[in-house]
Amino acid sequence: MAADPGTHGPAVFEAATGAHAPAASSARAREAAVRAAFDGLLQIRRLMNSEAADPLAVPAAWECRRPVRAVALSLEAAGIPPSAVAPDGQRTATGYHVTTGTPPTAARVEWLGPPGSGAQYQQHTELRRCADVLRGLGWEALEYQGPRRRRYLDVEPGPGAPPPR
Repeated sequence: MAADPGTHGPAVFEAATGAHAPAASSARAREAAVRAAFDGLLQIRRLMNSEAADPLAVPAAWECRRPVRAVALSLEAAGIPPSAVAPDGQRTATGYHVTTGTPPTAARVEWLGPPGSGAQYQQHTELRRCADVLRGLGWEALEYQGPRRRRYLDVEPGPGAPPPR
């Protein structure tokens, strides 16, 4: 892993949750970092879920303890764009936004965008796309409608996943 300029340790990969400004790296560098991180996640599944019928189809304990990171990484690796927020708090890009759910072992996925972007009209279709990706990776993703008709996914580890410790 490369050293992060200005620090004394290795660079830490951060999954794009849609809560911050986009990564400062080039699109090609970001794509390579996401691919490497997702490959690492799959390797963790192979090692930790070796007794499962399909180790890659069940979230590992590591993911169950960090559902926001795991869900965001899975969505970004599938090519779904994250939303983004400028330093002043204004949303600058349309895409998924992952936060801690209720209970904290769950993640909440919303489809958000800047004012006038039409994100609210895309949310049902795009959340369904997110749910399909996550279900394919062993997560349960249920769509709900909240206040002001805002849709969101409640995402939890599916059957067969280890309990978070």
